[in-house]
Amino acid sequence: MRTSGFRKLDEREVWRGAVVSAGVGRYQAPDGTVFERDVVHHPGAVVVVPVLDGGAAVLLVRQYRSPIETELLELPAGKRDVAGEPPEITAARELEEEVGMRAGRLQKLGEYFNSPGFCDEHSHLFMGLDLEECGTSFQCVEEIHMTIERVVLADVPAMVAAGAIVDAKTIIGLFLAREALSRK
Repeated sequence: MRTSGFRKLDEREVWRGAVVSAGVGRYQAPDGTVFERDVVHHPGAVVVVPVLDGGAAVLLVRQYRSPIETELLELPAGKRDVAGEPPEITAARELEEEVGMRAGRLQKLGEYFNSPGFCDEHSHLFMGLDLEECGTSFQCVEEIHMTIERVVLADVPAMVAAGAIVDAKTIIGLFLAREALSRK
């Protein structure tokens, strides 16, 4: 990765939770200036676009998000919290757990950093194709209360413009899936 002459000197952990940890890192700029930045460490995530009806529709979940105290309409996703597990396996599991669908195949759409100004969370984005129904396996209280919604892919741009979809991973995933499906 390109660093333009910046380098990390050290970091001290200031907090560790069940999912993330936070620290203060010391860095040196190309001109020798030393500065500090707060850094949140995250195990990474997977995101899946579950495609239905030959690409005409997708499944989304409406889930409560405590940091913003509201429900969001979003793609199924989950933490990469099993050490050494390939992202494709995590994605397949999350798809089954959250929406009760097993993908006949997963197509990688891309990778991205969620909020690199303060966090190292790195997400892997997939499209789930050739879906078959299976059982769900909710892993937390929010998932127990979430709903699964079918959304017509052609409606997505208007839903984003209207503020019905405001989750970044969902916007990224849906627009990349629309693009990939339009090439088929």
